[in-house]
Amino acid sequence: MMKLFEKLFEGALWRSRYVVILAVVASMAAAFAVFFMATVDVVYLVSHIVHYADPQMGIEARRALHDETITHVVEVVDGYLLATVMLIFSLGLYELFISDIDEAKGEARSSRILVIENLDDLKARLAKVILMILIVTLFQEAIKVRIETPLDLLFLGGAIALVGLSLWLTHASGSHGKEDS
Repeated sequence: MMKLFEKLFEGALWRSRYVVILAVVASMAAAFAVFFMATVDVVYLVSHIVHYADPQMGIEARRALHDETITHVVEVVDGYLLATVMLIFSLGLYELFISDIDEAKGEARSSRILVIENLDDLKARLAKVILMILIVTLFQEAIKVRIETPLDLLFLGGAIALVGLSLWLTHASGSHGKEDS
């Protein structure tokens, strides 16, 4: 009787991993939603930038449109990166808890970013994309910053140096022990 209970209980435990499908579907839906929003932003951005070549536009108005456009492009990149995080997270959860994605295994080596081997692999891939989001966000804020004192310039330089250091550390840790990096 105890063996039967153990077998049923362990079977139920093992099948409970399928609850992760909820997170997979929700993450994929969020990725599609953010991809859609970023693409709509690009369409509006392109439709507004048409006026940039208007000869009647003043220098100040053109400069303001230029700065606004650059800021929007950075926001769009940020949106696409966030959507990519959600996509990688969704695929990684599926591969870790449900099943390997057969089509991903058969693809060329260039699609290896979407093949997740273990939880540490998923965390490392997500961390790299999140780092890129943080870098893009810093760039977005750096565009807006007004340097009024030498200390402002020092802080901006320090932020850029920290970004460079984080990229170097990420690359160094990613290529450690790998022949093809």
